[in-house]
Amino acid sequence: MNQPASSDLHPHLVIGGGISGLGAAFFASRAGTPTLVLEQQSRVGGCMNTQGFDGLGDFWVEAGSHSCFNSYGHLLEILERIGLLSKIQAKAKASYRLWRGGQRASILSALHPLELLTSLPRLFKLNKEKLSVYEYYGRGLGRKNYSDLFGPAFRSVICQTADDYPASALFRKKPRRKEILRSFTMPGGLAEIPRALAAQDGIEVRLESAVVGVTLEEGAYRVELDSGASLRAQALTLAVPPDVATRLLQGVSPAAAAAIGMIGVAEIDSLLLAFDKKDLKLPAIAGLISVDGPFLSAVSRDFLEHPQYRGFAFHFPGGRLDTERQIEAACQALDVAPSQVAAVRQEHNRLPSLRKSHGDWMARLNQALQATTAAGHPLAVTGNWFLGVSIEDCVTRSHDEMTRLFAG
Repeated sequence: MNQPASSDLHPHLVIGGGISGLGAAFFASRAGTPTLVLEQQSRVGGCMNTQGFDGLGDFWVEAGSHSCFNSYGHLLEILERIGLLSKIQAKAKASYRLWRGGQRASILSALHPLELLTSLPRLFKLNKEKLSVYEYYGRGLGRKNYSDLFGPAFRSVICQTADDYPASALFRKKPRRKEILRSFTMPGGLAEIPRALAAQDGIEVRLESAVVGVTLEEGAYRVELDSGASLRAQALTLAVPPDVATRLLQGVSPAAAAAIGMIGVAEIDSLLLAFDKKDLKLPAIAGLISVDGPFLSAVSRDFLEHPQYRGFAFHFPGGRLDTERQIEAACQALDVAPSQVAAVRQEHNRLPSLRKSHGDWMARLNQALQATTAAGHPLAVTGNWFLGVSIEDCVTRSHDEMTRLFAG
């Protein structure tokens, strides 16, 4: 990681080294503002978390973000500029299955065609911006279709109950670049992207640097670390979960902290399993959508074949099952004995829990950020809790915030 000469007063400091924070650092540095990124973990990437297994060579499974698409315009711009676009890897096509009543089933088995035909015309008359996911898709696809298929599918996408989630944030239509692979990964997993970003000129990253406080002092931000050290910065960007942002902004922008404080956080336990291919009879799948099982979703590594191993990431509601019961539930869904698991890893993810009124609170937050910036204290907040939880949603917010702070 390139480390510019340190200064008593940093031009721009980013708290959080996930794709949102690194994206902000990238766009700021491109605008001519060198950026220091502080990350409390021992790695960069946040939810872009590719994990290997001890003793299994180069085999890996994604523990968080699983896919990139050719509609991710800002991400593609970044990949082009840092030389990664030519390295993207096509994902093999595979189908999702339902996990319902202790059995795998086809997606279409849960569809109610007649209800869909009678309900679908309503979908085009509803205002997505004003409704929750349940209100919008329940009316537009039918209540039975929602409860038996689409509700569980949406829950699998965001790893939490989707009913109260704002419909406008679940899927946003984005233009596609048809010359780019429709769905892709990287040869060594998506974590290659944040690692490459962290090594760019104009970006310095300090790992294991947990921030415990932020204040304004003599016209600059003072950032206190858990080590007892402190840093000063002219401009500050927060790229952390909403509860962390709320705490850090209390003494800097109470209005911004109040708006962010309305956003909840969902805790997710992710179980990563690797198997020898000879021990799995299950045909290649994209993953499992859980209708009534103990897990929220499962995503397969089958999209990128490995000569010896297959892998899966099972996402569970945080804190409900111990490791042994998680493994039992996952193995039941895969028709394999727990004794046949070749390797296990566990990761913990935290995802924003958005609600229908999210747009109103984000408008209040943006007003507070603009007021603080106008007062001479450039302040930005980014993350996966503005436009949606996808990688592109994160990068788009970072792009827009850095344009606001540094374009002039």
